[in-house]
Amino acid sequence: MSGRRELAEKLLEACRAHGIMLATAESCTGGLIAGALTDIAGSSDVVDRGFVTYSNAAKMEMVGVSAATLDAFGAVSRETAVEMAAGALARSHAGIAIAVTGIAGPGGGSAEKPVGLVWFGIALRGRAVAAEQRLFEDKSRDYIREETVKAALALAIAALDGLHPQ
Repeated sequence: MSGRRELAEKLLEACRAHGIMLATAESCTGGLIAGALTDIAGSSDVVDRGFVTYSNAAKMEMVGVSAATLDAFGAVSRETAVEMAAGALARSHAGIAIAVTGIAGPGGGSAEKPVGLVWFGIALRGRAVAAEQRLFEDKSRDYIREETVKAALALAIAALDGLHPQ
């Protein structure tokens, strides 16, 4: 996989090619995806906003994840990632939204949801929200968060690859 900056540049260019803005809804990365994008000068023409929804209350209040979803499936789940992405899209001017929720460690994991488990949601206007799960090696909190950022950027690029540029 490419480096963070290279992926961020590719995603910004893909958004420009499609004439759309981007929003993020981040839990385990705490704003690092938005940060990777806004580290690049000129990104303001593409990056609309980022929601850091670290707590369950923030997930519900900021991007509309339902209490029933959190109760039934937990914060780290396909269902939560999908609702986060859909909510970020609905609460922004973006045409694509990226959501991540996971367990970066070092604690907080379980047999069912180990440290390194991350769910991604990608929402594109007019399309069903896609979700994908990754299990990153439990090398360190920093490693899991960095790999999550790179995977999220790559997934968004791949989602845009299927669209016809404007």
